[in-house]
Amino acid sequence: MPATAPTTQVLIVGSGPTGLTLACDLARRSVDVRIIEKSSAFPRSSRAKGPNPRSLEVLEDLGVVDRVLAAGSAPIPMRKYRNGLPVTDTDPFETSRPTPDAPYDRPHLIAQWRLEEILRDRLAELGVRVELDSEADTLTMGPDSVTVGLTDGRSIEAQYVAGCDGAHSRVRKLLGIPFEGKTDEEQSMVCGDVEMEGLDRGYWHQWFDEDGAVMLCPIPGTRSGWWFQAAPERDPAGALVPPSLESFQRLLARHTGLPGTRLSQATLLSTYRVNERLADRCRVDRALLAGDAAHVHSVAGGLGMNTGIQDAFNLGWKLARVVTGQAGPGLLDTYEEERLPVAAWTLDFTSERLRATLDAIAQPGGGLDAAVSEETMGLGLGYRWSSLSPAGSTTRLRAGDRAPDAPCRDAATGLVIRLFETFAGPHFTLLGFGPGTADALRATEAAHGDTVRVCGVDAGTGHGVTDDGGHARSAYGIEPGTNVLVLVRPDHHVGLIAPADDGRAVTEYLHRLDRRTVRHSGGLDQSIGE
Repeated sequence: MPATAPTTQVLIVGSGPTGLTLACDLARRSVDVRIIEKSSAFPRSSRAKGPNPRSLEVLEDLGVVDRVLAAGSAPIPMRKYRNGLPVTDTDPFETSRPTPDAPYDRPHLIAQWRLEEILRDRLAELGVRVELDSEADTLTMGPDSVTVGLTDGRSIEAQYVAGCDGAHSRVRKLLGIPFEGKTDEEQSMVCGDVEMEGLDRGYWHQWFDEDGAVMLCPIPGTRSGWWFQAAPERDPAGALVPPSLESFQRLLARHTGLPGTRLSQATLLSTYRVNERLADRCRVDRALLAGDAAHVHSVAGGLGMNTGIQDAFNLGWKLARVVTGQAGPGLLDTYEEERLPVAAWTLDFTSERLRATLDAIAQPGGGLDAAVSEETMGLGLGYRWSSLSPAGSTTRLRAGDRAPDAPCRDAATGLVIRLFETFAGPHFTLLGFGPGTADALRATEAAHGDTVRVCGVDAGTGHGVTDDGGHARSAYGIEPGTNVLVLVRPDHHVGLIAPADDGRAVTEYLHRLDRRTVRHSGGLDQSIGE
């Protein structure tokens, strides 16, 4: 008898920001996707404080950035205290401004549960809903599918499964993938959402002293809700005291001098310990890992949720091409090839940022702003080492780099249009700078249809865009009067840079991408942010 087809093309285990981003990306590519969540109700986690600029670019591409910006707030100044008295106010983004090539210049504060609501709403618009009370229990790999057994006795067969189920990932454990690293019990923090009146909501308040700390940040969209973080209490034996309303009240009174009774309704309680762990691989045949299931690290710099969102954005287009038959399974090797070095770099970087922050708060006026740097914005991360990044460069970019934005004008209507608007959606984009690229643009459009959207930049083709302000050429490092082709991948990274007369390079690139068996090109010591 012929084998029956899998019940779905992709099964996603875990409905946090990583799993939801992946589900949205796959669903808009017409992939049959299911996403399951072991909880009986949607978790209301608030630990992650919001997307960084690179994740905002991802959310724009998914069509939800306006909702995210409306539901949250820009970062607020940090007010630092010593001995209960304010010492200084610091705004680490005071001098930051959007630029033509980077429309988002700072992170955005939003409760994680609210971001997840927005992504679930977008996913529902695409015809997919999260399936609650569905906990993975077993995983059986077959030649053409993978079957996940659930704890209630049901099973789901899929072409591929993506484990986006957090640091304690059941999928990772079932695959037998090591999760090596360390847990620092000394660097611990208790967290929760609290209600508090009488504190200025225009600041992120941070009290530091010799034996502890309390931090209170207002939760956007609430009247009196705050994120509470503190160095935990310890009992006489030195063990951590579990978080509770009463312990939060004691910590508040001890480190701030404010009455503990000002704080009420502590919920979403947790104890955070600094974990630095990395999976030694992200793929076993038809199963893949993303987000915290593959890597965990210090919260310094706020890169945890953001790294997971960007994992999903890298994986989505590749997985879609494989399950729809456009590419062979070898394309999925490039997910691990590109993202595992980024995860390893993130572990090292956040560890360094944690040390810098601890050194800073030991001094009057020091605070969490010490964790903020250009790298925490996520805009400099690329894949220059990847086998999907062949030789090719301009004065500013190399294959593998993030593709910049730029405001231009629609050649037909004269209206302002950004390059990101051209990139948006499940396709490659071929930018042709200069009239010498017109033939290559026409040939690519005829040969590749919906796979590649072509966009001439001052190419004189009657459509595309005009670069009146020179912003596109500046962002892409292309001198006036020169003619260059730039192929942008669906995840907004540069795939190829080629001379204008080498239109065949695009077809050859797509052919290699879709049909070759991709080789890994290196270990975890590759340069990340060049």
